[in-house]
Amino acid sequence: MSSTTGNIIRCKAAVAREAGKPLVIEEVEVAPPQKMEVRLKILFTSLCHTDVYFWEAKGQNPLFPRILGHEAGGIVESVGEGVTELKPGDKVLPVFTGECGECRHCKSEESNMCDLLRINTDRGTMINDGKTRFSKDGQPIYHFLGTSTFSEYTVVHSGCVAKINPDAPLDKVCVLSCGISTGMGATLNVAKPKEGMSVAIFGLGAVGLAAAEGARIAGASRIIGIDLNPNRAEEAKKFGVTEFVNPKDHDKPIQEVIAEMTDGGVDRSVECTGNVKAMISAFECVHDGWGVAVLVGVPNKDDEFKTLPIHLLNERTLKGTFFGNYKPRTDIPGVVEKYMKKELEVEKFITHQVEFSEINKAFEYMLKGEGLRCIIRMGA
Repeated sequence: MSSTTGNIIRCKAAVAREAGKPLVIEEVEVAPPQKMEVRLKILFTSLCHTDVYFWEAKGQNPLFPRILGHEAGGIVESVGEGVTELKPGDKVLPVFTGECGECRHCKSEESNMCDLLRINTDRGTMINDGKTRFSKDGQPIYHFLGTSTFSEYTVVHSGCVAKINPDAPLDKVCVLSCGISTGMGATLNVAKPKEGMSVAIFGLGAVGLAAAEGARIAGASRIIGIDLNPNRAEEAKKFGVTEFVNPKDHDKPIQEVIAEMTDGGVDRSVECTGNVKAMISAFECVHDGWGVAVLVGVPNKDDEFKTLPIHLLNERTLKGTFFGNYKPRTDIPGVVEKYMKKELEVEKFITHQVEFSEINKAFEYMLKGEGLRCIIRMGA
């Protein structure tokens, strides 16, 4: 890799040129990393709903041409000025949010919302100089979430890179850099169920099933999965879900159904849909006195919900979380270790694999609601 250090690398990337149109595999130029940046060779990446959302360009500022992708694993190719914690050859996971280590949030044990590097969906350039590191024929190609992993090489701020166990298999642990850590962390780090408690999970997509996996790891006695899709009931059992409830099967609010099932409410709930009605249900279904509800799903920015203040006065707690309250550089290596110690099962989240040349198939699977995570093998 040393021969490429300091030089432009020409490689293949899947470029989104228009909203909702298939990605195009093109040869692009990737500039060397600048101050506090690293250039990564991406070996495996996977598709997350967030990629699809911005590819469709519904409800946000469209920015094209752009290289999407943010769940991935790779190897450091070279580092820019000032980078001391990473070196060429390190096995890493790039993360869509960061940890500068210096701001109030990074110095707080309670927050992972770094002032400098927290998620920014509108930014299409690097923080250092406001320019892109990708180009083709002299024209810039925009970045996505500071990661842009649908490229054989990418440039990322060093604060958004988690150095992991060199023995970890990247084709498995790459999925830990976004959705699975988000769901699992919401349960383990925020809801914090004690052994023997009951937990309700709203929404059984990849994030919700990861929240259920967190409840399983914590030793929950009952894990109640709530979803409008009956086809998800059987799959959810693999993730520790003990009971499945479809709101369509009941003629009363689902929070009332759950309260009846659990003698007054569950001990913990985790909401993973972003739907306002589900958020209210998740809060109102927890037991008074000690119940904790955690919101994970991202709503529309203008959404509001209302509930009776008496629910709070009766000692129910409502919390929100971002990325499972994990600090990327500090905590994600430990999540990988959970997998290495066989405490966390990752393989069951991976339902499809495709070659990089077939990346549009991954979008088709997700748009049809087939499977959970599709691994894309870069093959570079």
